[in-house]
Formats: sequence, structure tokens, C-alpha cells
Amino acid sequence: MSVVRVRFRRLREVALPVRATAGSAGYDLCAAEEVVIRARQSGLVGTGVALEIPTGVEAQVRPRSGLAARHGIGVLNSPGTIDSDYRGEVRVVLFNFSDRDFTVRPGDRIAQIVFGRTLEVEFVEAAELTDTARGPGGLGHTG
Repeated sequence: MSVVRVRFRRLREVALPVRATAGSAGYDLCAAEEVVIRARQSGLVGTGVALEIPTGVEAQVRPRSGLAARHGIGVLNSPGTIDSDYRGEVRVVLFNFSDRDFTVRPGDRIAQIVFGRTLEVEFVEAAELTDTARGPGGLGHTG
């Protein structure tokens, strides 16, 4: 497997995204600022890092299971996509699903970022699509 190089720029003195274990798919993103997320509301938290993601690669910002299980905190637009042509600060929209306010502090691990390759596709209009056993069934169709 080849390593994809992602250039970055620190916008503030912050920890870089790191994998917790060698088998981790995601790199932990840390907060660069203190933000209070009120109960049942969302808040935008900066990470202090801007990325230069190569063409043909995307990043997805996903929730951390520990924050969800222990505090009811999730990523609102999950997964949030970071496109290869975006050069601004990586910021995370957290939502507080609990009945208590939650304070994010600098250095807290707030989300994870997972990288993947993207495909360029060409849409071809067709009068009919090939049939499958599933067909048009969706939204719980298989149980």
C-alpha cells in the first residue's frame, strides 16, 4: 500500500492528527479552542490545522465513539467531507445530544478524519437499468 502525502499548515499551536493504534482507520482531530456546546445544540470547533489534500483523495470527518457513548457528543454532518481543493481550517460541527452543556477544551480529541480515494465518473443516461434481485427496494427493504 502506498502512502499518500498530505501537506498541512498549523494555524495555531496544536497537536497534529494522529492514529491511536496501527490498526486505526482514522486520525484523531483535536480541538484548538475552548467551545461550550449547549445541551441539544451544535457548535463549530476549530482544529487549528489546514490541509492540502491531493487531487483524487478526500477526507471524511467522523465522530469518535467514546465522546458519543460517554457524553452524547457527535458530528452533526457525519461524515463531513473535506474536498481536495479546500485550504481553510478543518473545523468540526459537533452536536450535543445530551441534556447537559459540554465544554470542549484545547487538545481534546473531538473527531476522527479518514482519507479515501475518489472516483471521477461519467453519468450516462439510460432508458432502463439492468435488473437485480433487490430491484428498487430500499429503506429497510432487506429487513
